Amino acid sequence: MQKESRNTVLFFAIAMLLLIGYQFFILGPQAKERAAEAKAKAAIAEKSKKAAVGANPARPVVPAGTLSRNAAIAASQRVPIATRDDQGSRVVPVLTGSINLTGARLDDLFLQQYGQTVDKDSPRVDLLRPEQSPNAFFAEFLWKADNVAGLPDERTVWAVKQGSRLTETTPVVLTYTSPQGLVFDRTIAVDRHYMFTITDTVTNTGAAPVSLRPAALVRRAGLPPEAGKGQNVHEGGVGVMDGELRLQKYPDWKKKGQKGQYGSWEGQGGWLGITDKYWLAAVVPAQSATFTGNYRYDNLAGRDYYTAGSLGAVRTIAPGATITESTRLFAGAKKAQLLKGYEKGEGGAQPIPAFDKAVDWGVLNFLTRPFFMALEFFYGFVGNFGVAILLVTLCVRIILFPLANKSYESMSKMKKLTEPMKELKEKYKDDPAKMQQETMALYQREKVNPLVGCLPLLLQIPVFLAFYKVLSVTIEMRHAPFFGFIKDLSARDPTNIWNLFGLLPYDPGALPLVGGILSTHPASTGVFMAGALGLGVCVLFYGFTMWLTTAMNPPAPDPMQQRIFQLMPILFTFIMAPFAVGLIVYWTFSNVLSIIQQYIIMHRLKVDNPIDDFLNRFRAKAV
Repeated sequence: MQKESRNTVLFFAIAMLLLIGYQFFILGPQAKERAAEAKAKAAIAEKSKKAAVGANPARPVVPAGTLSRNAAIAASQRVPIATRDDQGSRVVPVLTGSINLTGARLDDLFLQQYGQTVDKDSPRVDLLRPEQSPNAFFAEFLWKADNVAGLPDERTVWAVKQGSRLTETTPVVLTYTSPQGLVFDRTIAVDRHYMFTITDTVTNTGAAPVSLRPAALVRRAGLPPEAGKGQNVHEGGVGVMDGELRLQKYPDWKKKGQKGQYGSWEGQGGWLGITDKYWLAAVVPAQSATFTGNYRYDNLAGRDYYTAGSLGAVRTIAPGATITESTRLFAGAKKAQLLKGYEKGEGGAQPIPAFDKAVDWGVLNFLTRPFFMALEFFYGFVGNFGVAILLVTLCVRIILFPLANKSYESMSKMKKLTEPMKELKEKYKDDPAKMQQETMALYQREKVNPLVGCLPLLLQIPVFLAFYKVLSVTIEMRHAPFFGFIKDLSARDPTNIWNLFGLLPYDPGALPLVGGILSTHPASTGVFMAGALGLGVCVLFYGFTMWLTTAMNPPAPDPMQQRIFQLMPILFTFIMAPFAVGLIVYWTFSNVLSIIQQYIIMHRLKVDNPIDDFLNRFRAKAV
């Protein structure tokens, strides 16, 4: 026993030394090398920018991605965007930004109802950004033709024909006339949420017919800083074509694009776009028309471009004739009920097929959606998603109550058989077959089924995964507070045992060498096993309930199995530490309900349990 304990301590000591060495000798130098490369690239980009400006001072040629966001906005003529929504007695801002008259692009959009952090004064989420700025993300609407020159493209400067500001009640009309006599009038409207409608009226004032194809796209330059951090969430291309969900993750998108393998589908009805964890930009062509949807990757001037777009059918315009083409663009937060409303065509708009699939409900969507609906239902009454989680947990436990009751009765009876099992083991230690036979006979006499005890746990696993998915993908859970220090149920527990939960005035994540694995904010550390040892108060309480649940169960017959089960609460405490605190709240409360239910049964059957043992010792000391 002493030798095994010594080996265990030695193992953990060696593991810790390896982690520290890996951080100091490998990850540290790699981080410095990446910083030096980024600095060199920035210097080259600045040099290129200055050279381009000097070559043509009248109209500077600005390399993409080299300007700050504000500088890129100031470098072009724009029409401002400002929308609001009536929410009961309040009028709240929804969108702000601007339309770029160069290319008539939507490339500047802030979501006013969402901050980048939980702080009230946090900057608003900027969904769309100009191409000349880092992390560019924009939408544009074009016309394509094989033998027609002068069509409006990303360099075309449009004129304002009507309106000075785009709001939910006042659309804006832009106009452009091509050298060939094609007059384009573009009306841009937006509802009180996130749906833009772009209607192009094209008039042929020339002497010959013209054939054009409408195109719409959303394009991202590079990857967003948060890409890949939500490993349980799909990020990249998303859409529905011909009733089929089309997903494209960024790594595969780039890999296929480099080989010239672009995803392309033709059909009638659907939508296509690019999604982040919580945000979506998607084009929605006219649902009655046939169009081709595609995912495309390009590398231009060393910059990765990811494009999701649609190309409509050929439209022929006779001399003197006019055609109209209408396309929608969703650019905003993936609120489940809002997406469902667009899917149903609420407000008289064309329904958008399977639009709520923009939320990554996962393979357990038959559980994920009902859980989310239940959370929203209770939230409507209590106004707190943390309390809603507790109420849904209570409902789950009520549904599982009969099965759990039977299971805990069986486990309690098994614990009562601990001594008879030891006697059988001692009596038939040289005859395993006979011991197994007598053990099964003992189970039959006492009406005990050891397998029944596993059923509640097995049933809770899909429930756990469904809760995990809901907390990971739904915008409604983002920055949703509970009580006290829990300001965001979708983030991990912010407290940390290594500074006594905030009583000591320092951040464990700032410690040299080991700070990365001790932090409860590991997303920005970029180290191996980031945040693995950062334990908050919620996860420690979860670990305690896990230990108490294990202690109330009958011991395993094998000593090695007993030691493994004793270590399980510690192991699961570290495993659960990086998870969203809302999930910890669910699992802990579920454990508490299990403990109460199991204690009542054990007390009724007069079975020894750790709670009664503690109470008896406390009474003895009090006397």
